[in-house]
Amino acid sequence: MTPEHRGRLRAAGVEASAIDPLTWELLGDPMPDWWHRNGNALYLAEGASLPDHVLASLGTIPVSNVLIAVGTHMEWLTSLLIGGDFVTVFLGRECVLTAGRIYCGADSHIVLHGPMIATRGAVIDARNGGSIIAEPDQLWASDVYVATDDMHRLEDRRTGERINPFGAHIRLGKHVWLGKEAIVTGHAEIGEGAVVGMRSLVRGQKVPPHSVAVGSPARIVRENTSWSHGDVP
Repeated sequence: MTPEHRGRLRAAGVEASAIDPLTWELLGDPMPDWWHRNGNALYLAEGASLPDHVLASLGTIPVSNVLIAVGTHMEWLTSLLIGGDFVTVFLGRECVLTAGRIYCGADSHIVLHGPMIATRGAVIDARNGGSIIAEPDQLWASDVYVATDDMHRLEDRRTGERINPFGAHIRLGKHVWLGKEAIVTGHAEIGEGAVVGMRSLVRGQKVPPHSVAVGSPARIVRENTSWSHGDVP
């Protein structure tokens, strides 16, 4: 991996410890010629891969200056769609997105450090210059939706001001648990060790570390909590 690309990943929020220990290889085939001419780069760490259908989809929409780094075997990923230029996507070691879908729009970036388990059907969507950064040790139940934007403009008719988020930034701290069908959108921050309950909506909010947030919109119902991957008494 070139120093320029390492620097770009770091600027997007990737920790050096997630890049430096791995051996990265720039993928040539089967990417089309225009992919390389336009300054795009797809790196795979040793032992990492993307499904054939995902690779094929990356070659369908002409884009430029896209940087993708995949650090693990993403055999269960359903889609990785790039919707514009200057996109940065990092999928770290031990990321498992079963039937997961990733979309990244122009000038946006998605960083999933890993380890991360999204049990089924997660949608991760960054656009309009927004960003989604997940620190290590994520547990997401099925059908989680993490999106910077609503994808369509909603405005106040009197002032013309946009009401819904545009180009928002989302950060999930270490050891975060998102319950089934949880939604995180807009400028949002989930603190370390926090839990977001099933079918809860975190929208333009900060969830404090080691707390439990539930409801729509989410509210804090417990503080000073911890959770474990093991189901123990």
